[in-house]
Amino acid sequence: MVWGAITSDGRTPLVFIDKGVKINKEVYVESILENTLKPWAGEHFNGAHWVFQQDSAPSHKAKMTSESLKLNVPEFISTEEWLASSPDLNPMNFCIWSILESRVCAKPHKNVESLKFSLRREGDLISEDVLRAADDDFFKRLSLNITAEGITFEELDLFRILSMHIY
Repeated sequence: MVWGAITSDGRTPLVFIDKGVKINKEVYVESILENTLKPWAGEHFNGAHWVFQQDSAPSHKAKMTSESLKLNVPEFISTEEWLASSPDLNPMNFCIWSILESRVCAKPHKNVESLKFSLRREGDLISEDVLRAADDDFFKRLSLNITAEGITFEELDLFRILSMHIY
């Protein structure tokens, strides 16, 4: 499993979780929130306000996770406030992972280490313009999702999207 996060002007290091390791609340809090997000955000934001968004994966909904976020993140969208399954509203899902996949999978990899190296390299090459556009697109998608009453974009047909006049 690979984890990463973006802002309009930066990206966290990618975190690789070994095959066979279950992403439970302990692994998520320690490997991702404490060891990656917290130090990165401290340096990147340098005291500025920011908001953390995650989906409703079981490890994200755990009390231990919420407690860690309350201690270490200035503001986060709780799982109670977030849609249960909302890939349309996650910039990593609707933009960044597909860019990485198309770039990294353009050539076969001999082993997992080669794949990890390519993911890190290509992740570092994603421009701030792309990050900013993904961030801007989030707000357009949020508006469309509200208008569509939570229906995923795959479930909407083009005519219905255009009739909403939000694009």
